[in-house]
Order: sequence, then C-alpha cells, then structure tokens
Amino acid sequence: MGTARRVVVVTGASGGIGRASAVAFARQGDAVALLARGESGLAGVAVEVEAAGGKALPIQVDVADPQELDAAAERVERELGPIEVWVNVAFTSVFARFEDIEPEEFKRVTEVSYLGFVYGTMSALKRMRRRGRGTIVQVGSALAYRGIPLQTAYCGAKHAIQGFNEALRTELLHERSGIRNTMVQMPAVNTPQFSWVLSRLPHQAQPVPPIYQPEVAARAVVYAAAHPGRREYWVGGSTAGTLIVNAILPGLLDRYLAKTGFTSQQTSDPRSPDQPANLWKPADSTRDFGTHGIFDKRATARSYQLMASQHKGIVAAGIGAALAAAAGAVAVLSGKDHR
Repeated sequence: MGTARRVVVVTGASGGIGRASAVAFARQGDAVALLARGESGLAGVAVEVEAAGGKALPIQVDVADPQELDAAAERVERELGPIEVWVNVAFTSVFARFEDIEPEEFKRVTEVSYLGFVYGTMSALKRMRRRGRGTIVQVGSALAYRGIPLQTAYCGAKHAIQGFNEALRTELLHERSGIRNTMVQMPAVNTPQFSWVLSRLPHQAQPVPPIYQPEVAARAVVYAAAHPGRREYWVGGSTAGTLIVNAILPGLLDRYLAKTGFTSQQTSDPRSPDQPANLWKPADSTRDFGTHGIFDKRATARSYQLMASQHKGIVAAGIGAALAAAAGAVAVLSGKDHR
C-alpha cells in the first residue's frame, strides 16, 4: 500500500453513512480516522477500510464530550499526520411523539447530534488554522429544512447544524480563509439507525421512501470533500423535491405530513421489544451492525439527481429533475395519500 494522500476524520464511522464514507475515502488511498463509540462496529469498519486500500485508525469516542473529541483529534495528528478533511456524521435520536420524550433524552440527542458537530468542527478548525487549509463536511438532511412528526429532536438538531454551518461559512469567507466548509443534505437512507435508535413507536421504524443505500450518500460526501466551494449539496430527487415544495408551499406540506407522517415512518411489523437503543450506550459494542440497515430490498444504489449536480454540463437536467420532483410532490400533496 502506498502513502495515503490525505488524513480524513469521520465521526459516526461504525455504521451507515459514516461507515460507507470511510470506506469510500479509503478507496482513494486516504488514511481514515474512525471515530465512534461501539467497539465491535469500529473493529468491523477498520477491517473494511484496510481492505479498501486505506489506513485505519479506530478511536472510541463520544462526540458529546468536547475534551474527549479534542484528545482524539490530537491523537489523529500524532499518529497519522495533519488532518485535511473532517466529516461530521455521528448522531443519535428518539423515534417518538414529542410528549413521549423525556427532557434528558432530548438533551442527549442535542448534545450528540448538534453539539457533536460543533465540537468536531472546533477540533478540526483549531488544527486546520495552523496550516491555513482544510475541509469540513457536515452531513445534513432534508430535515435540516423540513421538520417531520416523530422526529422533533433530530429535526431540531439538523436545523441547528444548518444555521451554525452557514454562520461559520460567512466568517471563513470574511477572513478569506483557505479552510472550507460545506454541507450535504441527505434523503432517507438505509442505515442501521432504524434498528438501534431509541423508539417508542408501536411498529418498526422505517425511512420514508424513496430509500437510498449508504453508498449513494458516501459518494456525495467524498465529492463534497473534494469540491467544498459549493455551500451545500442535495442528494436524491426526494430531497430536492421536498426542499423546493417546502420553500413554496410549507403550509400544504405541514398538512400532508400531519396526515401521512406517522404511518409512512413505520412498517406494518410490531417493534421488537428487544431492539437496542444507542442513546446512552453504543448498540454496536458487541455486535457489528455493518453499513446497511434492514431495507436492502427497497433501497436504490444510485441517484440521478446527485450525478447531475456533480457535472456542470448537465446541471440543467438536475434542475429539471428537481422541478419535476417538486411538481410531483405538489400533485401528491394536493390529492390523496398514495403511499
């Protein structure tokens, strides 16, 4: 194996988008620091990163602890070299009605899913400023703009990241800094979160279709890290359509989600009473859940909207696809629930 091109840090690297992104960076020959809490999940992704051609440095860390996170960043630079790309992915959540979430649970989600991004960005910036260069990628969601029922804590965190990232971006632009930050807004993704996030729903939680595989999200993350000049990227026609409709007809979307949002986020199967919850402890301490969730048969491995957004020659096609998706969404919102 040759010398790694870059040193990349990925939080939430033991599963889902974080894991797929770590492996995608490894395929480019990068050295990847893998930050997560679960020992078994970290061991699994470290093997995959090495097999993909990268160098892996797994570190157990809770991103809600700024001192712990900063110590991890110091270790990365000591063992791998200067951090060039930092990707914030780690999160936790609670699937429940707002009235069924305890204050300490809401606080914990906020500390991990919002402040974890803030603390990660602080640790990255502290080191990148010494060199005057670097890239920070925030993994967001369509829910950074559009709140949905049963996910008040997660939506609040993603909205907060959006505002924080925009504010930081303006400061870096004002300074004419060589450090860049960008955000990638994700669609519904087939990740293990639906099998390990604390849930108080009567049925098995699911992503709202259409569902994309984590590798689609990972391709967007790697591309954003290489092209951080754009303020944000949208992944999936569903993300584009949702954000456009929300900008034009937010009230109509409120009513539609009030009608369909409870059933569309649950399967017909009852929730398993044995489902783990990673809110306070990692679910993958002794079991490696891997990259994918339980919805492989329903998930797609490509996004034409993402491909269009990455190639200037067909940007018009991407805009057209987004407008078509928005028009379709408006038609659905104005009629029946065809879920």
